[in-house]
Amino acid sequence: MPSRRELVRRLAVGVAAATAVAAGAVAWSSTLLGEYSVMDMGAGHGAPVDHAGHGGSGSGASAASGTVGATGAVSVTSLTADPDRPADVRVELTARQETVDVPGGRAIEGYTVNGTSPGPTIRARQGDLVEVVFVNESVAAGATLHWHGLDLPNAADGVAGVTQDAVPVGGSYVYRFVAEDAGTYWYHSHQVSHEQVVGGLLGAVVIEPAEPPAANLATDLDVTALLHVYGGQHTLNGRADDEHVAAAPGETVRVRVINTDQGTAPVWSDEPFRVLAIDGHDVNEPSDVDGRKLLIPAGGRADVAVRAPDHGAVGLHVGGARRVLVGDPAADVPPAPQATETLDLLAYGEPAPLGFDPASADRTYDYVIGRRFGLLDGRPGNFWTINGRLFPDVPMFHVTEGDVVVMRIVNQSGDVHPMHLHGHHVVVVSRDGVAASGSPWWVDSLDVHPGESYQIAFVADNPGIWSDHCHTLPHAVDGLVAHVMYDGVTTPFTINGAAGNQPE
Repeated sequence: MPSRRELVRRLAVGVAAATAVAAGAVAWSSTLLGEYSVMDMGAGHGAPVDHAGHGGSGSGASAASGTVGATGAVSVTSLTADPDRPADVRVELTARQETVDVPGGRAIEGYTVNGTSPGPTIRARQGDLVEVVFVNESVAAGATLHWHGLDLPNAADGVAGVTQDAVPVGGSYVYRFVAEDAGTYWYHSHQVSHEQVVGGLLGAVVIEPAEPPAANLATDLDVTALLHVYGGQHTLNGRADDEHVAAAPGETVRVRVINTDQGTAPVWSDEPFRVLAIDGHDVNEPSDVDGRKLLIPAGGRADVAVRAPDHGAVGLHVGGARRVLVGDPAADVPPAPQATETLDLLAYGEPAPLGFDPASADRTYDYVIGRRFGLLDGRPGNFWTINGRLFPDVPMFHVTEGDVVVMRIVNQSGDVHPMHLHGHHVVVVSRDGVAASGSPWWVDSLDVHPGESYQIAFVADNPGIWSDHCHTLPHAVDGLVAHVMYDGVTTPFTINGAAGNQPE
């Protein structure tokens, strides 16, 4: 028989082990997200903090906590376009979970909009009020539509659990917004996005300018080049093939390149081309790009002008695997080797007024991306951090309408992150301390490479609660999501609740 001392020792070891297991269980359960609201997010669960990390200099921590009360608060549901204004463009889009036909390739199981993927291109004129009736016929997890790059009212932003509930099977939702800015945009689901976007629940949006473009931005023809990978198949406008554009010698073609994939898309040609617009904003005084490639971030867009040659055709490589061939459709155009030098948009084009002064910022914030091991929703892994914190204890960037906001995005991880702020375009002020010297570089999707630091700025002129996340969608699943919240705005929607909202 064990001695009394041995029995006491064994009991102590057992108690210690049980205590450790219980403590581990408590620690594990504390990472389970359950149902939550973005109103409770933020370091310290929404308490006012200095997110900037500059000793308070210019950071202006909000006087309101992340849990803004109902008194005097404005709900995201009230931030809409004029309800009495009739629509200029009205579209019905129906989402289905079904087999996607890939012409030139093999079919995959994914998602369609009105029976195809990509879905129909929505076209409107600058200033039009666009009304889209979205119907979910068979997407089991629910779905939404987010209007990527369009600066529209918050209620139309399409983020499940933040601006609306996911639309269930048999349900519908009406999106209404004024197309304020001409340019190239796209729509996609913002519910279980890492599956639904990859699976094809998306389409293009083209907003024509209200006035004719400047002479150096005008083109003879206009085509869309939407890039997407379906089950490993690189496609252009849904086809696993090149696109031929018949153009007479000397005619110029605007190619609207939309990168809907998870990585950067290179664009190059063996003939000079011009970059007319980035993310829907015109480049001021663009010049010929010769012997260099343009890199388009995941989610980003670029309008590129290509001139048809006197004989044959010219090939514009888009995304590496596909080409837009401009000129004689019967011409045989050999592929051009990818350019090794990259066009630096920090210095492309000519300077122009911004309309505000980033040097007189009302708010300054840091958005530092890192990575560390931890638990996220009970899952162990090597997760992304923002300012050293794991989701959901990431910063909530508070702003007041009218603020000039400057944000420093720093990538301390080993991956490229295409950062996307909803509801706003930002201007690049500097990269790694080097000031922008070309045309104002306005973006809504910005690749931040490992070790890089960007300073960006914007005017807080669109009230709401806006996602600010990485558009490599699996990164968003693993916590690379924060929000810009206007003081006094609240949301009634929750994530992981009965509505099944999973915005990631």
